[in-house]
Amino acid sequence: SSPACLPAAACGMVPAWRQAAGALGMGGGEWWRGAVIYQIYPRSFFDSDGDGVGDLPGITGRLGHVAYLGVDGIWLSPFFTSPMKDFGYDVADYCDVDPLFGTLADLDALIADAHARDIRILLDFVPNHTSDQHPWFRESRTSRDNPKADWYMWRDPAPGGGPPNNWRSMFGGGGWKWCEERGQYYYHAFLAEQPDLDWRNPAVVAAMHEVLRFWLRRGVDGFRVDVIWHLLKDPQWRDNPPNPDFRPGEPEVRKLLQIRTCDQPGILDLVKGFRRVLDEFPDTALIGELYLDFERLCGYYGEALDGCHLPFNFHLIMDPWRADVVARSIETYEAALPKGAWPNWVLGNHDNGRVASRFGRGQARVAAMFLLTARGTPTIFQGDEIGLESGVIPPDLVRDPQEKNEPGLPGHDRDIARTPMQWDATRFAGFSTVEPWLPLVPGHETCNVAVEAADPRSMLTLYRRLIALRRARPALAIGDVMVLTGANDVLAYMRCRGDERVCIALNLGASPREVALPEAAGGRIVLSTGLDRDGETVGETVSLGPDEGVVIEVA
Repeated sequence: SSPACLPAAACGMVPAWRQAAGALGMGGGEWWRGAVIYQIYPRSFFDSDGDGVGDLPGITGRLGHVAYLGVDGIWLSPFFTSPMKDFGYDVADYCDVDPLFGTLADLDALIADAHARDIRILLDFVPNHTSDQHPWFRESRTSRDNPKADWYMWRDPAPGGGPPNNWRSMFGGGGWKWCEERGQYYYHAFLAEQPDLDWRNPAVVAAMHEVLRFWLRRGVDGFRVDVIWHLLKDPQWRDNPPNPDFRPGEPEVRKLLQIRTCDQPGILDLVKGFRRVLDEFPDTALIGELYLDFERLCGYYGEALDGCHLPFNFHLIMDPWRADVVARSIETYEAALPKGAWPNWVLGNHDNGRVASRFGRGQARVAAMFLLTARGTPTIFQGDEIGLESGVIPPDLVRDPQEKNEPGLPGHDRDIARTPMQWDATRFAGFSTVEPWLPLVPGHETCNVAVEAADPRSMLTLYRRLIALRRARPALAIGDVMVLTGANDVLAYMRCRGDERVCIALNLGASPREVALPEAAGGRIVLSTGLDRDGETVGETVSLGPDEGVVIEVA
């Protein structure tokens, strides 16, 4: 393990750029409120060295695209030292870069270049589990009395033999792995090669806080915390109860209700601990991955807003894409937010099928308009801005261990979202000079950055225009929201800031719609997802074509 997960003096001081953040136009301790965040999956962004896998220098080389898009921050999926059993989410050294992706110097260069462009860098923090190749686990497994013996979740067999309880893996199969060397089982919520840390151990907490400080001292601007709601498990090790709603064809982990292994009392105290570390450094952000209902996810802000700045809201991924559902989500979310908390919305990520495939290409444009005009910080997944569809992965090319463990289950093939970014019409889409680690999405000759940058009606142009409009209108960036309607396929809402009012009307259906919007009467359309309607004045009734959304500047 690198010596870097060690006390501060070994890692240098707070970078000079951060001390001069205000002078760079990057000041403001809550920069994330008006920001747009862009997720990069490093393996699939750009391959700079011709091995078929993306890397950190590749990201630096393509920062021009990120700046061109107009986003404020980049969240990088893991690039840490790893055996890659789960493609970086099995960390063997939290404080170094895997050679596949480059070096610490490459990361420093990326951070410096991004900051020079006023773009923040957030890293993926994976605290629930390590790789079984991490030095901590290698030591822990040797005996029951070594210095790290209680850093992981070890248990004796059940009284009659076999696993200690019925806890299962999210990736299929049982959650317990026998270790002959130690004569005990260890728990793994994901792969057997990803043993869970024991977060009730203060030594684990302290060590992980030093991991955060290491990266913060190198100049990163915050973290997205992986599976943050998994960190604690039932201290009495009780069985999970059966799930009465389980249906055949669902992942087998759903046979049980995960009430003993997820969202446990005490996790918020751990989150607050992360936040206290981040608060040692100015202008940082803490984002938590949480597939929870609104009431439960809003608890992760903390009663005094001393938890996550942004507990991820995945309801656009989890819930049906219907006008009534999204309208209800907005109102339920706003009502659940603690006073002063800031919302966020996520449309796609590296774990779910592509937006353009889930919703269809027409509705993907409407969804983009919602994402970038809703109240709250939006997160865009790389490739969604060009309308990239889900990949088609032949069985012999499947890489995802989740899919390999439970093949054919809906939503269990994560490879389909992780295919390479498509930059141009060349053989390997400008991603690499050799065959990429996953196959390209068919049709890359037309669905790529170069083609779409030159097309005023492309998805990329729509994203750029929406982000630019958001930057130019405080009502869209940081204003209040009021739902006007969510019926008959039409979702409409008003964004307000001072005297500025902007109305958004979205047709979530495939047929034309007329919607009464007296609140927008006399307003002027400034952007449409469909035909060029810029400058059109609207009356009390607004006409929307199939799969069309409009942004109306209200007089």
